[in-house]
Amino acid sequence: MVLSCSQRDDHDGLNSYDKSVIRYFKEVALGFEFGGSTDVTRKWRFNMKLFVGGEPAPDLINELNDIVSEINALSTDGFQIEIVDDPSLSNFYAYFGTASDYVNIYPDQAAAAEENWGLFKVNFNADDELINGHMFVDINRADAIEQKHLLREELTQSLGLARDSPRYSDSIFQSSWTTTTTYSKIDRDVIRLLYHPDVSVGLDNDQVEIVLRNILSSEK
Repeated sequence: MVLSCSQRDDHDGLNSYDKSVIRYFKEVALGFEFGGSTDVTRKWRFNMKLFVGGEPAPDLINELNDIVSEINALSTDGFQIEIVDDPSLSNFYAYFGTASDYVNIYPDQAAAAEENWGLFKVNFNADDELINGHMFVDINRADAIEQKHLLREELTQSLGLARDSPRYSDSIFQSSWTTTTTYSKIDRDVIRLLYHPDVSVGLDNDQVEIVLRNILSSEK
């Protein structure tokens, strides 16, 4: 499905694309696929300090740098991803290797790593702020393009956009298997809206609807 902007709706000032962004935001940004957490917004309050482990190919490191630059450019609330060389300074670990080696570090991920070529886990505090986490890209089972896709998907979902959706085939959040290695327009809008200063943590479906409508209306 390809989205395009249409004429503005006279009733609320938002066009059909704006409304699609709000709907999609609520699909991918409220809660998690697993774990039974409440369906509210969660995001990083402080910078993600990412340490790279394993044996990523140089092209994959270049891809990581590109993705980080894209995400940082979309954030307007002060959040940034920093790649650090010292694991003691990190709060997020990106591991590129085999499933067995990843499980040696995170034994609780054994079942998930056996079934998935890429995955992520983030932890949050009582205020629904993301505080640390880790992700995995399998460089044994996935080829080079698949690794780039998995890297973009898992890192992006680690921002607090943790749910998949079947709605848009070109989206990084597409629930069916794809190998897209770019963000669609709606992906970029969802990321920038989560890391907009007016979007706080802990917003439920109705609350975030109001906030997003106000932001998008103000941008007209």
